[in-house]
Amino acid sequence: MTPSHRRPQPPTPPTDLEARLAGFDPPVTPPDLDGEDVAYTVEDTAVGRMLLAVRVDGPVVTCAFVPRGGDEDVVLARLAARVSPRVLRRPGPTDVLRRQLEEYLAGRRRRFDVGVDLAVASGFQREVLTHLAASVPYGSRTTYGRLAADVGRPSASRAVGAALGANPLCVVLPCHRVVAASGSLTGYAGGLAAKERLLALETAALRSDAQDV
Repeated sequence: MTPSHRRPQPPTPPTDLEARLAGFDPPVTPPDLDGEDVAYTVEDTAVGRMLLAVRVDGPVVTCAFVPRGGDEDVVLARLAARVSPRVLRRPGPTDVLRRQLEEYLAGRRRRFDVGVDLAVASGFQREVLTHLAASVPYGSRTTYGRLAADVGRPSASRAVGAALGANPLCVVLPCHRVVAASGSLTGYAGGLAAKERLLALETAALRSDAQDV
């Protein structure tokens, strides 16, 4: 017997949606990262675990100690609220800051050549930190009381201490150079061991300079 043959059926016409999607191949593009976004990374440094964040147009917005897991979340929430809701974990834009921080902690750098943005700081913090960075050079120290007087708030040494304790740009803006009137080391966001190490690093570098003269 001869096998039967079916008459070919015409193809089903595409639906309107299928017709519009035919040949549609959207280009793959990287996310649009404008100057309002923040890129960050977390680094294990010689003085402790730190979260480094920069605006992708350059300025550093955070260099903070985050020794505990929850600390990182607090810093990121603050960045999202004060700088941009788009905070992305991308180490690339932080390369300059990471390199300069490493050089500083190795004793090969005396100052940071990076722009800073104190958007996360309060108005009083900005006043205190700006004056500190301008008036207390590498290897020097000042006291909370003296710094308070210098910014025109001679009775606000405790407020100055609180402002420094919440410094969003540790090491970059050197709150570790502020000590008690007695010369003793007091509170530091990274812990007293980190503060002592930073001060010892600067003192040793200056002594080495003196010996080389």
